[in-house]
Amino acid sequence: CFQNTVLVWLPCLYLWLCAPIYFIYLRSHSRGYICMSHLNKTVGFLLWIICWADVFYSFWERTQGSGALAPVYLISPTLLGITMLLATLLIQYERMKGVQSSGVMLNFWLLAVLCATVTFRSKIIQALEQVSLRYTTFYIYYTLLLVALFLSCLSDQMPLFSQSIKDTVRLPFTLFLALPFFHHLLSCLSVCASMMVTGYKRPLEEKDLWSLNPEDCSKKVVPHLVHRWNTECQKVKSIQSVVKEKTLYSPKRASRTEGKESRVVEESEILIVKNHQKTREPSLFWALCLTFGPYYLISCLYKFIQDILMFVGPEILRLLIHFINNSGAPSWQGYFYTALLFICTCLQTLILQKYFHVCFVTGMRLRTAVIGAVYRKALVISSAARRTSTVGEIVNLMSVDAQRFMDLITYLNMIWSAPLQVVLALYFLWQNLGPSVLAGVAVMILMVPVNAVIAMKTKTYQVAQMKSKDNRIKLMNEVLNGIKVLKLYAWELAFKDKVSAIRESELRVLKKTAYLGAVSTFTWVCAPFLVALSTFAVYVLIDENNVLDAQKAFVSLALFNILRFPLNMLPMVISSIVQASVSMKRLRVFLSHEELQEDSVERKAVSGCESLCLLCFSSLVLLNVCIPEGSLVAVVGHVGSGKSSLLSALLGEMEKLEGTVAVKGSVAYVPQQAWIQNATLKDNIVFGQERKESWYLRVVEACALLPDLEVLPAGDSTEIGEKGVNLSGGQKQRVSLARAVYCNCAVYLLDDPLSAVDAHVGKHIFDKVIGPQGLLKDRTRVLVTHGLSYLPQADLILVMVDGKITEMGSYLELMAREGAFAEFLRTYATADQADNNTSKTNTHTRCPLVNIVLFCSFLSFQLFLYIFFLDSVDLYVCKLMVTSSQSHPSTFSSLLHQVKLSVFWEYMKAIGLLLSFISLLFFFTHHLASLFSNYWLSLWTDDPVINGTQPNRQMRLGVYGALGLSQGIAVLCYSLSVSIGGILASRYLHQTMLYDVLRSPMSFFERTPSGNLVNRFAKETDTIDSVIPSIIKMFMGSMFNVLGACVIILIATPLVAIIIPPLGLLYFFVQRFYVSSSRQLKRLESVSRSPVYTHFNETLLGTTVIRAFGEQHRFISESDRRVDHNQKAYYPSIVANRWLAIRLEFVGNCIVTFAALFAVMARESLSPGIMGLSISYALQLTASLTWLVRMSSDIETNIVAVEKVKEYSDTEKEAEWRHEPSSLPPGWPTGGDIEIRGLGLRYRADQDLAIRNITVSIQAGEKVGIVGRTGAGKSSLTLGLFRIIEAAEGQIFIDGVDIAKLGLHELRSRITIIPQDPVVFSGSLRMNLDPFDSYSDEEVWRALELAHLKSFVSGLPDKLNHECCEGGENLSLGQRQLLCLARALLRKTKILVLDEATAAVDLETDNLIQSTIRTQFEDCTVLTIAHRLNTIMDYTRVLVLDKGEVAEFDSPSALIANRGIFYKMAKDSGLV
Repeated sequence: CFQNTVLVWLPCLYLWLCAPIYFIYLRSHSRGYICMSHLNKTVGFLLWIICWADVFYSFWERTQGSGALAPVYLISPTLLGITMLLATLLIQYERMKGVQSSGVMLNFWLLAVLCATVTFRSKIIQALEQVSLRYTTFYIYYTLLLVALFLSCLSDQMPLFSQSIKDTVRLPFTLFLALPFFHHLLSCLSVCASMMVTGYKRPLEEKDLWSLNPEDCSKKVVPHLVHRWNTECQKVKSIQSVVKEKTLYSPKRASRTEGKESRVVEESEILIVKNHQKTREPSLFWALCLTFGPYYLISCLYKFIQDILMFVGPEILRLLIHFINNSGAPSWQGYFYTALLFICTCLQTLILQKYFHVCFVTGMRLRTAVIGAVYRKALVISSAARRTSTVGEIVNLMSVDAQRFMDLITYLNMIWSAPLQVVLALYFLWQNLGPSVLAGVAVMILMVPVNAVIAMKTKTYQVAQMKSKDNRIKLMNEVLNGIKVLKLYAWELAFKDKVSAIRESELRVLKKTAYLGAVSTFTWVCAPFLVALSTFAVYVLIDENNVLDAQKAFVSLALFNILRFPLNMLPMVISSIVQASVSMKRLRVFLSHEELQEDSVERKAVSGCESLCLLCFSSLVLLNVCIPEGSLVAVVGHVGSGKSSLLSALLGEMEKLEGTVAVKGSVAYVPQQAWIQNATLKDNIVFGQERKESWYLRVVEACALLPDLEVLPAGDSTEIGEKGVNLSGGQKQRVSLARAVYCNCAVYLLDDPLSAVDAHVGKHIFDKVIGPQGLLKDRTRVLVTHGLSYLPQADLILVMVDGKITEMGSYLELMAREGAFAEFLRTYATADQADNNTSKTNTHTRCPLVNIVLFCSFLSFQLFLYIFFLDSVDLYVCKLMVTSSQSHPSTFSSLLHQVKLSVFWEYMKAIGLLLSFISLLFFFTHHLASLFSNYWLSLWTDDPVINGTQPNRQMRLGVYGALGLSQGIAVLCYSLSVSIGGILASRYLHQTMLYDVLRSPMSFFERTPSGNLVNRFAKETDTIDSVIPSIIKMFMGSMFNVLGACVIILIATPLVAIIIPPLGLLYFFVQRFYVSSSRQLKRLESVSRSPVYTHFNETLLGTTVIRAFGEQHRFISESDRRVDHNQKAYYPSIVANRWLAIRLEFVGNCIVTFAALFAVMARESLSPGIMGLSISYALQLTASLTWLVRMSSDIETNIVAVEKVKEYSDTEKEAEWRHEPSSLPPGWPTGGDIEIRGLGLRYRADQDLAIRNITVSIQAGEKVGIVGRTGAGKSSLTLGLFRIIEAAEGQIFIDGVDIAKLGLHELRSRITIIPQDPVVFSGSLRMNLDPFDSYSDEEVWRALELAHLKSFVSGLPDKLNHECCEGGENLSLGQRQLLCLARALLRKTKILVLDEATAAVDLETDNLIQSTIRTQFEDCTVLTIAHRLNTIMDYTRVLVLDKGEVAEFDSPSALIANRGIFYKMAKDSGLV
C-alpha cells in the first residue's frame, strides 16, 4: 500500500506544487530557443504510454472479474500518467525559453528514481513468486526514469537567438531547488573542463572566457545595495529628525521668575539629549544582509548537510573496526561498509563544493556592489567631506576592503557551523567514552578566553598597521608623483628615510602580530591533542576497567580530527570578522559622507542673465552678480582672492548657505590644471558626445592643436598616457579647452586656461575661441585670467579681493573710475613699469598671502596630483608597456610561465638560509612527533587485556603526553621562526626595492605607470608581509600531513602501494593541469583589474569636470563595464577551483576506499589498532590533499610578488649619487660659468635627438632667457643641465668642471631650480623647505621673508610646523610657487634655473618672484624658461630655440632689431 500510494504520489505532488511558480518564472525569463531532442520527446512519450498501459491493464483485470480491485491501482497510474505528460510539456516549454539545464526537473527525476528504487527492490524479491504485466511495465518505467535522470544531468546546446554569445551554464531557478548541487556542478564543470584543456594547450585569452550571468552584473547588483543603503540612511535621518523635534519642543518653558541659571540648565539638557541621539548610525551590515542574505542562505543549507555527513566517516570506521574484531561476521558486511564509505565521502564532496560555489559567487557580487557604491559616492561627495579621505584611503576601500568582505563570505558560516560540529563531535564522543569527554570540554572552554584576548589585540594591531600602511602609501604616491622634483633637488635620501621610518613602525606592529599569531597557532594546534590527552587520561584513570581499545581510541581520534577543523577555523574566522568590521566601519564612514547640494544651482531659464548670491564659511561673503547672456566676463584678482571659488559656486561645488545661484543652459568647464583621460586624443576632445567631423576640425584648429597632431605618432588617435604623461603642459591645457568647446554648451567657465600656453598661442586661442570673434562669441563666457592684454575685449570685468567683488564693470568704466583696478593696471601693464616697481607703497600691492585663512575656508576644487593603487598591467598604456618590454621582461612572463625556483631561493636568502633550515627542522620535528604519538596510541590499543584492565596504561599515557608536549614546543618554534623570517624578508625586500626605484632614471618613471609602482609598494608588499608567511606555514603543514598519512597507510596495508603511485600520478597531472589554467586566469583577472582602478583614479582627479559636463551616468556605466569585465575573468577561476577540488577529493576518496578495502581483505593478519590508525589517517587525507594543491597554487601565485619586487633591481640605474672621495673643489661652483659644447639629448635610445648641436657659453652672473614654441626643447635643455637626461653627445662644463664626471647629488645639490609645477609634499612647512635639517630656523625664516611668506607663516598657529595637506591642497597655487622660491633662496647656489615658474600665478605674485630673483640672485647665473616675455626683456641675453636647435642668441634689444623669431613672439605678446 505504501509503495503504491506515498512513493508514487510524492514526486507527483512535488512537480504539481513547483509547476505553477516555475511556469510564471519561465514566462518572464526568456533566453532564446532550443530545439527539443528526439530522445527527450521519446522518453517522455514512452513514460506517459507506460502509465496509461497500467491504467488500461487495471480496467482489463476488473472486466475479467478477478476479484475486487483496489481503487489505488486506477488512481496512482492515472495521476502518474498526467504528471508525466506535465513533465514532458514543462521540458518542451523550458526549451522554448532557452533553459539549457533545469534544477526543478532534475529534482523531480531524482525523487521519482529514489521512490521507485524502493519499489524496484520489492519487485525483484517478489519476482520469483509471481509474474504479471505490471512487473514488466514497472521495469520499463524504472529504466526510462534512469534515462530521464541521466538526460537531465546533461546540459543542452546553446539557445538560438540568445543575447550572449558565450554564457556560463547556470541554474535557472535557484530559489525553488531542493538539492541541485551535483546537477549544477556537473553542468558547470563539463563546460569548465573544455576551458581547462584549452588553458593546458595554450595561454587562455579573453575570447575564451564566458560572459557574466545577468544576476552577477553590476547593473543588477549595485542598484540593489545602493537602494538598501539609501533606505537605511533615510530611516536614520527620519529617526533623528523626530528626536530633534521632541528635544526642541518637549522641555517646559522656564517661568519668567526662574532667572538666567535655569535657562542655562535647560539648554545644556537639550544639548545632552541631542548628542546622545547623534550616535545612531545607518547600518551598512543590515543593508548588506538584506541585499545578499536570501541567496547566501542557500549555502547555510548545504553547509548543514555537509556537517552532518562529516560524522558518517567515524561511524563507518567504528563499524569496520567492529567487523575486524568480530571474526564471525560475514565478508559482505566489510565490503558493504567500504562501498558506503565511498558513496558518503563522494556525496560530501559534491555538497561541499556546491556550498563553496554559492559562497564565492556571493563574495563576487558583494565586491561588485561595494566597488559600485564607492564609485557612485565618489561622484557626489562634497569637497569638505572629500578632504577627510585621502585618495589612497578611497582607493583602498575599493581594493583592500572590498577584497576582505569577499574573503570573509566563504568562511562566515563557520560562526554557527563550528559550534554545531563541536557539539556533534562531543555528542558522539560521549557515546564512545562517556563522561570522560567533559575533561576535553573543560580544556576547550579554557582556550576560549585566550583566543578572545588574542583576537582583541589583533584588532588593535590591525588598525595600527592599516594606519601606517595608509601613511606609507600616501607618502610613496607623493614621492612617485614628485620624483622629478626630488631628483632635481637631490632629496631622494631624505624621503627614503621618511618612508623607511614609517615602514619600521609598520614592521614593529607586524612583529607583535606575528608573536600573537605564534601563540594562537600553538594553542589551536595543541588544542585537539590536549582535548584527546585529557579525555583518554580521565577515561583510563577513573576506572581500572575502562579499556582503551581500537574502536574507542580511533573513532575518538577521528572525531578529534573533525574537532580540529572548527577549532582551527574559528580563530581565523574571528580574525577575518575583526578585519572586515574595521573595513565595514571605514566603508560606512565614507558612504555616510556629506554629499553636494543638488539644488545649490538652479538650472532654470533666467531672463537674460545668470545670477549668484553666496554666503561662505568663516566670513560673510555676499556676492551679487548678474552676467548678461552671451557676454565675455573676465575675473581678476590676487592669489587667494576667490576667483576659482566663484567658478566653483557656479558649478555647485561649494556649500551654499543662503541665496540663489541660477544658470541658464548647459555648462562647460575648463579647470586650472587640465584633466586628461587615459584614452585617445580624439576621445578626450569628443568626451562622449556625438562625433561631428566638420565641427571637430574647426575646434581642433581654433585650439591650436593642428601642429601638435602632426607631431603625435598617430595623430588624434594617439593613446594619451595616464595624467597626460605624453603631452606637454600647454598641450594638455589646449586639449582640455577643446573638450569644452566641442561640447557646444550655453555657458563656459574658464579657469585661467591661457596661463600654461606660450604668449602667441594664447593670443591665437583668445582670438579664435574665447574672444569677440571666436567660436564661442555667442556664448556666455566667464574667464578667470591673469593676462591683462585680454581685458579690453571683455564685456564685463569682476575684480575680486578677499572673497568679495570690489569692482564690476567694463574695461573703460573701471579705468574711468580710477579705482583699485586702474591702479592695478597701471602698475602691471608694461614690462618696464613692472620691472621698476620692485618696492611699492600702494596698498593694493601688499603681500596677497595674508588672506590665506579666508582662502582655506573656501572648498577649493583643485585636482589631486596622484595616481593610486592599480594592479600589475594597465591595458590602456599597453603601448608604453610594449616599448619597455626589454627592461621589464618579467611583467608578463611571470604570469604566463611557471615560477622559477630561483625566486624561492631569493626569498629564502631574504629570510636568511640558517633561519629557513631551522624552520624546516621544526616542521619536521612537529610532524614526526605527531605521527609517533598516534602510532604509540595504536600500540596502546593493541595491548592485551588482563583481568579486565591494561597493565601498562600509565606508562603508555605518560609517553603519549610527552610526545604531545614536544609537538607543542615544535609548533611554537616553527610559528615564531617563520613569522620572524617573514618580517626580515619584508624589511630587506622593501628597502632594496625602495632604493632601486629611487636610483632609477626619469625615463623609467615616464614609461612605467605610477600605478604599477604604487602597487609594488602596496599590494605586493602586503602580500610579502602577511600572506606569504601564513601560506608557507599551511603549505608545509599540508605536505607533511599527506606524507605522514601515506606512510601510515603503507605500514598498515602494504597492498595500497599498488594504488598510491597511479593515484599520485593522477593527482600530480590534475594539479599541473589546473595550475597552468589557474595561473592564466589569474593573469587575465589581474590585467582586467588595473583598468578598474585606473578609471576610478581618473574619476577622482576629474570629478569636478565630470559633474560640470553632466557625464556622471556615462562614467558610472564605464566603471560598471570594467568591473564586470574583471569579474568575467574571476568567475571561471571560481569554477576552476571547484573543478580541481572535486577531482582531488575523488583521489582522496579512492585512497580512503582502498585503505578500507585492503584492510577488509587482510583482516585476518591485521590488528584493530593499526587498521583504525590507517583509516583515521586516510579520512584526513582528502582534506590535506585538497589543501596542499590549494596552497601550492597559492604559493606559486603569491611568490610572484617577490619576483615583481626584485625585478626593479635589474632595471637601468642612474649614475652614482656621490663619488668617494669627491674630486670637487670646496664651494664649487664659485662663479657660475656654463659652457655647453655640441650638446645633443634624446629621451630614449630608439628616438631622434630632442635637441642637437647646442653650443652656448654663459658668463658668471648673466641672466639668460630661454624661449621657443611648445616642443622646441626648452625644458630638455634644463633636464640636460641637471643630468635628468644624460647627454647623447657633447658636454656641459660648469666653472670648468665636466658635469658628466660628477656624482648626481654632487651636481644637483649645488645648482637650484624653481620648477614649472610647484610640488608640495604632505608634512611640515619646514620639512618642505629643508628635508635634511641642514639650515637653522633663522635661515629658514630669512628665506621665507625674502619669498614674501613670512607674514603668512607667522600668522599660522604652528608656524614652521604647519602641516601641509596632500599635494599642498591647503595652499593656493601662488603660495606653493612662493614656497618653491623660498627653497631656492635657502640653498642660494650660484646657478638658478626657472622652468616657466610663474606661468600659473597672477601678475602680482609674478612680480614678487621676479623682483626677489633680481635682488637676491644678483651675482648668480639665472636661466629662465619664460612664457611671459615681459619678465625677460631686461635680461642680459635671450636664447631662442626652434626644433631643438639654437635659432637666435643675443640681447633682447638686438633680437628685436633683427626682426626674427623673438620679434614675432614679442609682437604677439604686445611688447613691440
